[in-house]
Amino acid sequence: MIRLSVNVNKIATIRNARGGNIPDVVKTALDCERFGAQGITVHPRPDERHIRRKDVFDLKPLLTTEFNIEGYPTRKFINMVTEVKPAQVTLVPDPPNALTSNAGWDTIKHLDFLKEVIAEFHAKEIRTSIFIGTGPDLIFKAAETGTDRVELYTEPYATDFPHDKGKAIAPFIKAAEAAREAGLGLNAGHDLNLDNLSYFAQNIPGLLEVSIGHALISDALYYGLENTIQMYLRQLKV
Repeated sequence: MIRLSVNVNKIATIRNARGGNIPDVVKTALDCERFGAQGITVHPRPDERHIRRKDVFDLKPLLTTEFNIEGYPTRKFINMVTEVKPAQVTLVPDPPNALTSNAGWDTIKHLDFLKEVIAEFHAKEIRTSIFIGTGPDLIFKAAETGTDRVELYTEPYATDFPHDKGKAIAPFIKAAEAAREAGLGLNAGHDLNLDNLSYFAQNIPGLLEVSIGHALISDALYYGLENTIQMYLRQLKV
């Protein structure tokens, strides 16, 4: 079964809007696990506008599923991840002021940089994943970095899905085939939701994990968190 990792950034966004600790990020993450999520994802940004460094350290000793930390590999980020030692680190190419992730890595241009960063994480036995677009050339080059997995950036799929789902999924199928040929594990994330997730899961060979935050937390406002997680898990049964 494809694993569901719940991104709890939006919980932190709501908390930070008022100060204090309501809603409680740690409690929500533990509830997500209790309700069936197989992983928890956080993306701490330098300005701490949602997930804070303290959240990362608070979550690590309490989580019982896979902990995935996303972020741009600044020295400060690298030091935090190697100290926390999550199950997985996902490298994204976001500038510090990015509203959300909106592109994958150019693994050709940044090959040497990614090699060095990934070697540092591997020295601490942390699984690595690179956030990436669907270009097979970029995926094959990603394999040269030594990464364990790639995470497909799925916003283009989500945007095109309502208009022509076959056309929307086609480049992602090719990307998945390239990842398999390159010997890379395959994750996916960004704008996957209850409308488009099942079709994606059914058509992408070798998909191991999806990371979903914004849509899932938004749906939970209507359906409740436990019910929503179960709804997403059902979409992943292929």
